[in-house]
Amino acid sequence: MSGRAVLLDVERLHVHFRLREGWGLGRRGVLRAVDGVTFAIAEGETLGLVGESGCGKSTLGRAVLRLVEVSAGKVRFAGTDITKMSERRLRPWRRYMQPIFQDPFGSLNPRRTVRDIVGEAMLVHRLVRSEEAMEARVGELLERVGLPGDAARRYPHEFSGGQRQRIAIARALALSPRLIVADEPLAALDVSIQTQIVNLLRALQREMGLSYLFIGHDLRMVEYVSDRVAVMYLGRFVELAAKRALFDRPLHPYTRALLAAVPVPDPGRGRTRIVLGGDVPNPVDPPSGCPFHPRCPEVLPACRKEKPELREVAPGHFAACLRVGPQAG
Repeated sequence: MSGRAVLLDVERLHVHFRLREGWGLGRRGVLRAVDGVTFAIAEGETLGLVGESGCGKSTLGRAVLRLVEVSAGKVRFAGTDITKMSERRLRPWRRYMQPIFQDPFGSLNPRRTVRDIVGEAMLVHRLVRSEEAMEARVGELLERVGLPGDAARRYPHEFSGGQRQRIAIARALALSPRLIVADEPLAALDVSIQTQIVNLLRALQREMGLSYLFIGHDLRMVEYVSDRVAVMYLGRFVELAAKRALFDRPLHPYTRALLAAVPVPDPGRGRTRIVLGGDVPNPVDPPSGCPFHPRCPEVLPACRKEKPELREVAPGHFAACLRVGPQAG
């Protein structure tokens, strides 16, 4: 992480949900949404997080923010363990960790003005002493994210999708956070707007020294915005590396399959397509051994029995595969 101070340190994080009968299982079960994930994010760094739908990306982001309860493991923010903090003790920390949600249509209260949406948290955390001070700060934030001067008096339905996401970004900035968890913030936007929002996030990072956990499914955008990238499959990290190393030299078969599916400008010179068989296994009843082995085109007999750990196989490059690094052979 280039010697920068660690802001977020996540150690062997588990988030499991106990399911009752009637969830299509015919019995009780435990859904392993996040299953032993370890990573860190430095000051001013962006960690991109990619993987198929249902792999646990959003749950991991919510666990970091303590919006869902952690089953096991630790979340340390700025050196302080916040994993088991009570809501009362956690409250002062929440201002430093803010979310940007995927759906700008559903994440903004349609009955409240933009002024109230962006400014409410400032009053709750007592960062301003008067309504007038709050309104002035809201105006500054809206201008900073590129919204018109009269935006504060209007309601969310009066804005386009891209403008609504700018409102959501202004709300996240209102408490002067240090970490933002952006959970697929581009997914509901037109392609023409996505680059504008990504460039805005990058500019804000440079100006404010923000750190991002950037969750996405568009690998081109994740590559553009990230310093490092983690690949998640069935609740676990299977690869983690600097973006250039991961995109140029992917080591895990699942990462290679994801990258092979990315469209390229000249199809005649594109990557060899890798077709994965079957579906993502049920996280309530995961396969033995490597969770990817039922779909892996390079599976070994040992993959059905041994669960590979995420290990450093090259400087700063981690992979969980029996074919790679010190586990190979």
